Amino acid sequence: MNNSGNLSGRLLQNLKVTVTHAQLSNRYPGWNRTLETPAFNRLYFIDGGEGKVIINGITYYPKPGQLMIMPAGSTQTTETSIDDPYIRYYCHFDADIGEWPLFHAEKKLYICDSPNPDSIRAIFVEMIEQFQKDDVLSILRTQACLLNLIATCLESSDSSHTDFMTQFIHTGDHGKLAHVLHYIDNCLNKPIEIDELAELVHLHPNYFIPYFKRFMGVTPMAYVQLKRMEHAKRQLSYTDYSISDIAEQVGMELAHFSKYFKKTMGLSPSTYRNSTK
Repeated sequence: MNNSGNLSGRLLQNLKVTVTHAQLSNRYPGWNRTLETPAFNRLYFIDGGEGKVIINGITYYPKPGQLMIMPAGSTQTTETSIDDPYIRYYCHFDADIGEWPLFHAEKKLYICDSPNPDSIRAIFVEMIEQFQKDDVLSILRTQACLLNLIATCLESSDSSHTDFMTQFIHTGDHGKLAHVLHYIDNCLNKPIEIDELAELVHLHPNYFIPYFKRFMGVTPMAYVQLKRMEHAKRQLSYTDYSISDIAEQVGMELAHFSKYFKKTMGLSPSTYRNSTK
């Protein structure tokens, strides 16, 4: 996997999504809005009708069979025909990676032709049904529906959105933290100190530690150790490197590596290797 892909995966592990409303509607008055800036994202599947959407001054004419995401905080004007109003499956949702919104207010509308309208419609029907139940398992199923729809929309949107996560990574603070994660990925075989990580983003270590934890969910050094154990597990499972070689690859003395691995995984490195072969 390339570096951008690795960083995307690390960040997406911290993605949190919440559906706050889900519904099917074909009401004319319920669609027409002027210069709104909602604090939540909107996801739509257009199943019929005609109208238009203006996002941050750019006009679109969504058609039946299309999926679209309106980012939170964007300036939104929406209109539909009184004679042929949009039939729309939709949800309101929040999506954040750490404290970063997944979708940014200054971006354009994310819109695509649905690759399989029947499948998308069925996912929305399931989401609406599960959202109305509001129990633990239904919440999980609602989130699963949302993630499926988001992935479909991003995957099928025009070419300007195909590098969605690459754009996300290299925007503002994301780029700073991505630089740190990339550095860690490439330095697992040697000692890594807080001071050197903090220096990468020009922060004092006392500020860097909570900065990192706010977005990644763990302290920098805890993340380094997690990465080392991830690397060790892959090497134990998929290569024939000796345990001492793997310990060296993650910058640890053999005895310390074996002790830490067992404490973390509940199994010694050799037992873990045997259990995955």
